[in-house]
Amino acid sequence: MGVTKTEVFTAEQNRIADLAKALAHPARVAILQHLIATKSCVCGDLVDELPIAQATVSQHLKELSRVGLIKGSVNPPRVCYCINEPVWEEAKATLGAFLDAFTGNTCC
Repeated sequence: MGVTKTEVFTAEQNRIADLAKALAHPARVAILQHLIATKSCVCGDLVDELPIAQATVSQHLKELSRVGLIKGSVNPPRVCYCINEPVWEEAKATLGAFLDAFTGNTCC
């Protein structure tokens, strides 16, 4: 498998790619939508909300946490998750600026 050469791209390009990767699975989108809809931290009931196994939910939560879109607080035996508001705002600005950069074209 090829090696990704992230160092040859700007920090902004890498961040856009990271955010896009985190949003690139419907289960992750569903997790985020659920967290947004509840408007509070969610502790353990994500498995009941999604048609996927606990281990799979955990992997998706790990990816969303890795990019910072969600944060978790450990309260054994549970971990509670919620939207990480500062990073969410940064993602909106970063992805919005990227998408807004296209103003249309006259070819094709």
